[in-house]
This record gives sequence, C-alpha cells and structure tokens, in this order.
Amino acid sequence: MNNVDTGFTFKRGLHLKNRLVVAPMTTKMSFFDGVVTNDEIEYYGLRSGEVGAFITAAANVHENGKGWDGELGVYEDRFIPGLAKLAAAIKKNQTKAILQIFHAGRMTDSNILHGSQPVAPSAVAAERPDAQTPRELTETEILEIIESFKQATERAIKAGFDGVEIHGANTYLIQQFFSPHSNRRTDEWGGTLEKRFKFINDLVDGVTEVVDRSDVKDFIVGYRFSPEEYEEPGIRLQDTLFLVDQLANKPLDYVHLSIGNYRNHSVSEAYQEKPIIAYIKETINDRLPLIGVGDIRNGADAKEVLATADLAAVGRAILIDPHWAQKVLDDQDHLIRTELSHYDRDELRISNGVWGFLEAMMPERLQ
Repeated sequence: MNNVDTGFTFKRGLHLKNRLVVAPMTTKMSFFDGVVTNDEIEYYGLRSGEVGAFITAAANVHENGKGWDGELGVYEDRFIPGLAKLAAAIKKNQTKAILQIFHAGRMTDSNILHGSQPVAPSAVAAERPDAQTPRELTETEILEIIESFKQATERAIKAGFDGVEIHGANTYLIQQFFSPHSNRRTDEWGGTLEKRFKFINDLVDGVTEVVDRSDVKDFIVGYRFSPEEYEEPGIRLQDTLFLVDQLANKPLDYVHLSIGNYRNHSVSEAYQEKPIIAYIKETINDRLPLIGVGDIRNGADAKEVLATADLAAVGRAILIDPHWAQKVLDDQDHLIRTELSHYDRDELRISNGVWGFLEAMMPERLQ
C-alpha cells in the first residue's frame, strides 16, 4: 500500500511531493492554430500546486496529427513561448508539469485538417459514425512522424516541462499501429503482434534517446495505453500484457493505464479473476512505476488504487473541485465538491470544451 502523501522519485531523478497526478483531459481551449490561450493557462494554474504532477491535454506533434479544434500544438518552434507559460503555470509549489504528445491518426477528419485526408497505418476507417477512410502512411512518412515526436520532446524540454507522456491510448495513431483493426500492413510495420509493436518500440527509443542525449536533468518519459478495444479484430488484454511486458524493459519512467474505472474487469474470459489493473501490475513485476486511473472520486478511491499502482491519476473530480487534492491529503473527503453547475463555470474556468467532456463522461454530476 502506497500512502497518498508520500513522495515518489522516478529513475531519471524527478521527485514528486505526493502520489496524486492530474490525468490528461481534453480542454479544447487553445487557439485555432494550437497556440496556448490565457484562459487555458488559468484553467491549469487553478488546479495546480497541490498535486505531485499535472499531465496536460494532448499536444499534436505533426500538422496532419490534429484531432480536434482547440488542441495544443507542439509541432513547430513557434509554440514554445506559449508552452513555456503553460509549464510555468503548472509548476507552482513544486507540482511537476508533463506534456502529453500525440498524433490523432485516423481519429480526425478532413475538416479539422483543412482539406487533407487523415492518415493511418492502413486505409481502414474507424468504427464510429461518419468516420473517414484514412490514407495509408508510407514508410518515409512513418519515420517522419517518429522524428516529429522526438522534436516535440526537444520543444517540451526547451519550454521547461518536467517530462513528456507518449499518448499510446484512446485509439489514436500509436495505438492504431498496435491494433489489428487499424493496422493491416504486411511490411515490417505490421502483421504479427511483434511487427505491430515496431512503431511503438522505435518511437519510445527515439524519444528516450532525445532526453538522455540532452543535458536536461530530472526530465521523465511516460507511456499511456488503453487495455482493450471492442473492434473485431482488435486489441485484447492478452495483447496489452505483451505490450506492457515489452515496455517494462524500455528506458521509460512510468506506464499509465487509460481506463474509465479502476475497478473494471476484462471482457476476455481468460482474465476475469481480478481487475485489469491487477493484471497490468503483475506483468510489470516492479520493472516500472504504474499510474492507475479511472473514476477516482475521493481519498478512499485513491488509496484503493494505490494498493496496486504507484501513483493515482484523477481527472473529472479535480475539474469539479480544484482543491480536491488538498482535501484528500488532509483526509477531508466530506468537503469535496461533487457536483458542478452552470453558475460555477466561470469561477472554475470550465470552457465549452471542458463542459462537453464532462457532459459525455458524467452528466449525472452536472446541474
């Protein structure tokens, strides 16, 4: 059992003052061109200072990787000044700032990309309403995207962040390479489970090499993943345990589970005995720290997650109550605000994008 208020030090040297982390959540608060806004800086600053670390919403590493309007950009040097302000807003009272970096792949459309066709490992549309069929990436383009992640990491270092999180979850491009649904390639980038892992392998190596070659101190690299897909064929928990086993041998600082509820069990019949998070932790076997997440609402939930995971990430609860972390650290669960009304939106810096996220995830707690 890990205590909420005990510190944690990653192998690259970064120290967290406690084991609470703000999970990455879509805000749609950036300018149309990906530049950070003042509203966004206030939103992050309001929820910082109490938690050990804050992971930002996804920042796209390539122009053709944009997933939605209002998304952070990190694909050019012009974004560095705004990102530096964002990092500074988070880094108060020793809270650490981690930039999540991603590419949407097929989970976007030509309207978002100003007329360009989305790209993916294979020309297979996602199973969702109005999904567009993407164009299959060439090998040259695959290598360019890996390079884009490396350059994004360099920009995160220059902007003063304390780490990057590689967003390999939620059906975006990195996960698309690993999934048998979105990756139907027959070259070295697809086919077998091992070949579908190649993109992730090369990407993780590329990003960690950038950090280790630089003179930055205490800068960490994490990896987020989703355990299962509903598509057929799709990623199953057995595939994910292979992925986690491979990642646990890489020079990463942590892996971060993306799941709606930390209590969730697998849909696979072979993995019904315990929650998914327990199988993940067992597979890691203490080789890497694990961030647990999923509908953590109070200190009791956080402690339950920390019985398995090394760190606990909270999302929706801290949107509703920016002082959630301090109330948990002070063992004052009864003081946590649990509902959000339209009247509080301005005070809590809840934009239309954040409100939409909450409506989709937990409408019962909105008034």
